[in-house]
Formats: sequence, C-alpha cells, structure tokens
Amino acid sequence: MNSRISAVEDFLRDNQWTGGLITSRYNIHYLSGFDYDPHERFVGIFLFVEQGPLFVLPEMEVNMLLETGWKYDYLSYQDTEDVWSKLKMHLGVHANDIREFGVEEKMLPLKRSYELQNVFPGITLQNLDQKLSDLRLIKSEEEIRHLKVAAQYADEAIAIGISALYEGVTELEVLGKIEFELKKAGIREMSFSPMVLFGSNASNPHGVTGNRPLQPGDTVIFDLGVIYNGYCSDITRTVVFKELKDEVREMYDLVLLANLAALEECQPGNQLGKIDDAARQVIKEGGYGHHFPHRIGHGLGMEVHEEPSIHSANRQSLREGMVLTVEPGIYVSGAGGVRIEDDVIITEDGYEVLTMFPKGLQIIGGNDHESSAKGPKGIRKA
Repeated sequence: MNSRISAVEDFLRDNQWTGGLITSRYNIHYLSGFDYDPHERFVGIFLFVEQGPLFVLPEMEVNMLLETGWKYDYLSYQDTEDVWSKLKMHLGVHANDIREFGVEEKMLPLKRSYELQNVFPGITLQNLDQKLSDLRLIKSEEEIRHLKVAAQYADEAIAIGISALYEGVTELEVLGKIEFELKKAGIREMSFSPMVLFGSNASNPHGVTGNRPLQPGDTVIFDLGVIYNGYCSDITRTVVFKELKDEVREMYDLVLLANLAALEECQPGNQLGKIDDAARQVIKEGGYGHHFPHRIGHGLGMEVHEEPSIHSANRQSLREGMVLTVEPGIYVSGAGGVRIEDDVIITEDGYEVLTMFPKGLQIIGGNDHESSAKGPKGIRKA
C-alpha cells in the first residue's frame, strides 16, 4: 500500500471516520503521483477504510493514471455520463455504510457537498485539510532533491534576466527571454506568474509586469520560480541599472542584512515567528519599518505557497525537513523596491540555502560597477 495513502487511512481510522475524498490537484499528486489539471471535470481519490482507495477520473485520462503505477481500483467516466450516478451505482449498498467523511474544506464547493450527500445519504463532513498539510510539511529526501534542482533553475533564470537588461528594454521583453530560455531547457511550467519590475513598478511588492521601459537608476526586481518534477522554487533578486542612488544603496544594505539575520533564526526548534522578528527588527532600526508590509516567507513544496505561513505571530516550531522562503523587502514609492528571497531547508543542526545566485549589490550596465552580473553560466536541460 502507498505509504502516504496509508497515513491518511490510518488518520481516518484513528478518528473513526469511514471515508474521505481528495480533490485538490496537489494533494492528488502527492498521494498518487498523478498530476493533472481537471479543468471543469471531476477528478478525485475516494478513501474507504474498509474497501481501499478508488480513483475517479475521466476515461480519457486512464492511461496517464496507470502510467504512474496506480495499483488500486479506479472508476472512469465519459463526458456524456453523470459521474455521481455512476459512482453511486459502482459502490452499491456500501455507500450507505459511510458516516463520518473527511474532505478538503478549502476545496469543497457547496454543490459538491450536495452531490456527496446524494451518493452517501448518511454522511457528516469533516475537515481533512490539517492532516494533509501536516503530511506535506516535512519533505522526504526525494522531494528535497527535486526542490534543489528547481532552485538551481531559478538561479539560472535570474542570470538570464540580468543578461537581457539594456536601456529601453521592457519588463515583458525581459520576462519573455527568461521563459523562452527555460522552455528551451525543458522547463514546462513556472511555479507562479513571474515578475520583472522596473523602477517605480518595483515599489509594489506584487507589481504587474508590463511595458515599462528600463531607465538608468531603476531598481529591477526579479521574482520567479520553476516547477521541476512537481516541486517549486521561488527566488527574488534585485539589481540596479547603471546609476545607484544613495537611498537605494541604503535600502539594499538593510534588506541584505535582514535576509541574513532571518536565515540565522532558521534553526530546528526555533519558533517560526523569530524569523520574521529578526528581519523586521533590522529594517525597523534602519528607519524603514513601515516599508516592509508583508510576512517574511512561507512554506514551499508542490505548491509555491504552502504551510507554514511565516509571520511574527506564528509560534510553531521549526523541524528538520521543512522547506521555506525567507524574503524581506523594502518598497518606497518613487524610489523603487528591494527584495531578496531565498529557499531554505531546515536541517538537523541548522539550515541549507538552496538559491545560490549572489546576493551582493549588482549595478548592471554602468561604468562604476560595484559588481558585474555574476551567476550561473549557461542552462542545463531538464
């Protein structure tokens, strides 16, 4: 039996729940190895304590499921069929035995709850979200290998973006170059909609990449990540184009110090809130406390934003095998923004940073370089 599915079934038994349903793309992938965006069609894994798992999916995707090595029962349906009627017929009288039934509360539309209650007339719905988050919180050695490669591609993407900077180039043109080169290397998906932000647009933590042309004195924020074998990376680096303003230098120095201070709190047993506190204290003492408006980071894995949420109020303890981001920033209207983000694994006796692109201040395209654009040379094939 798949050990991850077994862990969920054990949880159901321990709580005296007789069944459950997994429908989110990422939890299905985690439990089965099957990664598929169902769009409007229903895809789900039913777990029955007494009968074993049942995968329900469109007929046209069965071969993809079997290629993952799925060895349990499955039920497929055509577009002309009603999946819920077919499921009820498939289960027969056993559907009446299901009582306490675990679901992903965050993923369950009201319409689907009615459909479930029609198939299982006696069920009471319970929340499985926390158990699934707990399972995914600590990464296995295999998961960490995938995350490390994803981070290496993120490093290379930053180098590609920096190499594409010249006066007058637009944010979208640079972003297009990054994505084109990654796809040539075999990377199919980014882990989120990437950002390339120039100048005033970089003063928005989640600015929208557009047609703004690059000008001397602009800060340039790259915030991006890739998906490698189902696992995400997430890196941010900031460079300056040609001319360095005194305020930008001050902002950059503070953000780098905040990043390093936060990393030093990434120790097993430490409270998560201490990571945020350490970075925020540096920026506050530098006079920019009101310009750091977001949490210090988040968990990272199959999704780019996973548990835990890393903010000052989180008293959860760090554990070996957690993977998270550390991303302090300062954003000043008119002056631009600076953010430095790393991906970090909590180890037995500390932490390991996965994103290795240099964090020192880089001035690109100017005569008075503090640093030339340094980073990985070339890009491997996925």
